[in-house]
Amino acid sequence: MTTTANRAPDAQADPVAEKTPHPVLMLLGLTVGLGVILVLLLLVFILPSLKSGAHDLRVGVVGPVAAVDSFERSLEAADPGAYDTRRFTSEDDLRAAIENRDVVGGFVVDDTSIDALVASAGSATISGNLAATAQAVGKATDRAVEVDDVVALPAADPTGIGIGGLAFPLVFGGIVPVVAFRKVFPRSEGWYHAGLFGFSLLGGFIVACMLDFVFGSIDAGLWSAEFWAVAGAIALGIGALAFPLAGLQGVFGAKGFTLGAMVMMFLGNPFAGIAATAAWLPSWAAVVGQILPPGAAGTLVRAAAYFHGAGGATAGLTLAAWMIVGLVLIAVGLRRNLVSSAAEAGAAA
Repeated sequence: MTTTANRAPDAQADPVAEKTPHPVLMLLGLTVGLGVILVLLLLVFILPSLKSGAHDLRVGVVGPVAAVDSFERSLEAADPGAYDTRRFTSEDDLRAAIENRDVVGGFVVDDTSIDALVASAGSATISGNLAATAQAVGKATDRAVEVDDVVALPAADPTGIGIGGLAFPLVFGGIVPVVAFRKVFPRSEGWYHAGLFGFSLLGGFIVACMLDFVFGSIDAGLWSAEFWAVAGAIALGIGALAFPLAGLQGVFGAKGFTLGAMVMMFLGNPFAGIAATAAWLPSWAAVVGQILPPGAAGTLVRAAAYFHGAGGATAGLTLAAWMIVGLVLIAVGLRRNLVSSAAEAGAAA
């Protein structure tokens, strides 16, 4: 009897032991899985930059018909597929189109000269490419070349590094407060969400101050409309990250938050295209990047800082949509908690 009783637990434990993979298989599986993740990260962070470049950039051309025809052929030969040309009737119309962000730049041409109109505030990378292409065409066709920066970056930040480096701070500013305020207010939804809202506003103000008064990336002044437009755009960007993540956490728990944070960090960050703008990225990466909050926020900040909001409407609507999604998820989570609490109270009674 005693022997049978002692063997019973072993007999019950053996099937469990048999179901456990061998340590070697577990080691190999985990190693290969992490290797696959590493490959995916390399693709996500490096491939967009590797495949970036001028492709179908909208540019304007002004000049006599014969000169424009010749120039367009030379432009295509100098950089095939790089530009999508639009003809304008006057230089003033072209300059207005650049300021309204209808085109990224343009060329005023005749038989003897090329005047490249660029907007370094829109993208220093694209402006440099336009200028270099104009020089190449001018050399090939024996025309004098001049470059005119229609919307220039501030002298203190001539390469646009300040706004170009916003992607990671925006992602950080959207993710970390969700964790921090939940830790401080684990049972108070009101204070938790008030903290997220307050930090979004404060974060927008802090980043705008750094861009203006420390980096010189915007030249506006504290009481200017541009300064507060930039602060508001950054605040909206932080909120468009924080509130959806908070909503995912409320509805799906830690797994929902983790998945959302990973999407924002590993897709939103590299596909944001803030430094050179989305137009410089591969089209597929640009679409993904502008759908996610970091990329949309970068576009809106640039529009607010340098173009009086021109070209930022779609980005602003995208961020507003993310805010609405976040608020809806938060409401669903709160309702679920109330129903669960009521059910528990009823069961206890």
